[in-house]
Amino acid sequence: MSGAALGLEIVFVFFLALFLLHRYGDFKKQHRLVIIATLLAWYLCFLIVFILPLDVSTTIYNRCKLAVNSSPAESNGSYVTLAPSKQKCFKPWSYIPDGIMPIFWRVVYWTSQFLTWILLPFMQSYARSGGFSITGKIKTALIENAIYYGTYLLIFGAFLIYVAVNPNFNLQWNQLQTIGIAAANTWGLFLLVLLLGYGLVEIPRSHWNGAKRGYLLMKTYFKAAKLMTEKADAEENLEDIMEEVRKVSESIKYNHPLRKCVDTILKKCPTEYQERMGRNMDDYEDFDERQNSYPSEKSLAKLHKQVIYSVQRHRRTQVQWQILLEQAFYLEDVAKNESSATRQFVHTFHSQEPENKIIQYFYTPTVEWYWECLLRPWFYRVLAVVLATFSVIVVWSECTFFSTNPVLSLFAVFIQLAEKTYNYIYIEMACFLTIFFLSICVYSTVFRIRVFNYYYLASHHQTDAYSLLFSGMLFCRLTPPLCLNFLGLTHMDATISHKNTQPTAYTSIMGSMRVLSFVADGFYIYYPMLVVILCIATYFSLGTRCLNLLGFQQFMGDSEMTSDLIDEGKELIRREKRKRQRQEEGENRRREWKERYGNRDNSTRSRAVHTDQKESSFSETNANRTLSKYTRSNGRTERDRIELLQDAEPLDFNADSVNDDPLESDSGR
Repeated sequence: MSGAALGLEIVFVFFLALFLLHRYGDFKKQHRLVIIATLLAWYLCFLIVFILPLDVSTTIYNRCKLAVNSSPAESNGSYVTLAPSKQKCFKPWSYIPDGIMPIFWRVVYWTSQFLTWILLPFMQSYARSGGFSITGKIKTALIENAIYYGTYLLIFGAFLIYVAVNPNFNLQWNQLQTIGIAAANTWGLFLLVLLLGYGLVEIPRSHWNGAKRGYLLMKTYFKAAKLMTEKADAEENLEDIMEEVRKVSESIKYNHPLRKCVDTILKKCPTEYQERMGRNMDDYEDFDERQNSYPSEKSLAKLHKQVIYSVQRHRRTQVQWQILLEQAFYLEDVAKNESSATRQFVHTFHSQEPENKIIQYFYTPTVEWYWECLLRPWFYRVLAVVLATFSVIVVWSECTFFSTNPVLSLFAVFIQLAEKTYNYIYIEMACFLTIFFLSICVYSTVFRIRVFNYYYLASHHQTDAYSLLFSGMLFCRLTPPLCLNFLGLTHMDATISHKNTQPTAYTSIMGSMRVLSFVADGFYIYYPMLVVILCIATYFSLGTRCLNLLGFQQFMGDSEMTSDLIDEGKELIRREKRKRQRQEEGENRRREWKERYGNRDNSTRSRAVHTDQKESSFSETNANRTLSKYTRSNGRTERDRIELLQDAEPLDFNADSVNDDPLESDSGR
């Protein structure tokens, strides 16, 4: 089993990252480099979270071996040891051989840092660029990232000057490396505490509110009203951009040097707009530089960038609107079925996607009714209580993890109790649940936050390249300080525990933070206490209230604007529901007509075809006989028919006369 657990987790985490990226990204339409870079960033961050518990259990076993192999007289304070007769070590099932973990952490950590500080920002600017060539996009990306990279150099230079001026330090490569790691972790810890304080409160509260049917339905109505406004804005913006593209396409003719750029822009437009512009084009007209003023390549690049953004936004709002309608219809069905006497779940509309036969066999309407109307609310309540308990433990441990005598951090107490009995399964499960809960609180906030329309992770393949790359940057910056914070909570970090024990392989890669004492003894210890204030602010929805005052409508139960938007959303959902019902009724009528008259029409059609075949065969036999006889008479008949058509007067049809006297209409027929 040596190293087997590590290999299994590496494979499992890869498919987990691939599944999440497939849910948010679009493998068919987005660039392959964007998909690969985002997948690599997500994969490395998730891998650190899953592998770190194995590192903890392996470190505890190595400490035990050192304690057994060294006598009390030989320990001299280098390691915390016990007498060999009183201690016995057991190798964990997931033991990783010596030398593997340091190399593994070094490769994973520095690859993620290269992605987040150099490659992903450059690819972000490259993806948003409206250039028409690779060289133009690279030039734009370098110019946009000049200030970005300059800020990093300024921060690193400040740390470097501090170490150079201090006479107690000698500048060495290891110390410079530690300074860079400290600078990156300080930035990440600053953002980590903000996101963690929000997630510790919002995740249990969202699950508790998930048990309230009326709450979810009202919030869905509120989202529908806001999304309809955004959808209308996206459609209007797309119309304006397409009008500009049409004018540019009509002004720049087929033999203009910039016509290739215009064709590139047209390929990014929706199909209906491409067909409309193609019909209005006149490629036979040459351009004349003396008569018209043509746009420059720079203005076309700006227009290209606007087209990409507007088309992506329009497509995203259309898909989100359909998904939100399905959610609203389903919640309304749940509210109706709660009082059902048959205890079978009845849907208003059938699912548009074909369902799995296995799911249909087990998830029957009766099972669905018991789950949706009885079990699911209680399950969400119990889950919310469990998550709230975890949140309280995390907040308490964040405020007391610096205390080593006595040990007040509950996570450290759990790990130390398991370490005494060398129960590695319990150690790994406790470490995994702790860091997994911390990761959920932080990563879910990254998936939820939205910075206007610049950063927004939308599911169902509707996330743009810029947001995917930005999420990869955030994950790579947040994961290392998250792991250091976890090691501090469990007292596995020597900087926190103040014990001269063997460190974990992950801590050894980070280096000794004693190089910067004000960071190790000050910021890393006291700044996480700010999570208490952030949790209180999140509990009372202070951020939501501030955004509501600034004009950004947020869902608040005691707001008049919220109630107005709920009423508006309810009317929109009712309108879409009537439209869907009329469509289904029309399809049902057509289906019934085909089932009722389809066989009769087919038999009638077959008899008519058989009769036509007989008549055609009979006429073919007599055709040669009558051809010579009627050749002259045909010419006379054709001339008479033409004269009658020329002498005929047009009839004046008046619909009122027909409606006024139905008897005349019958006699006319």
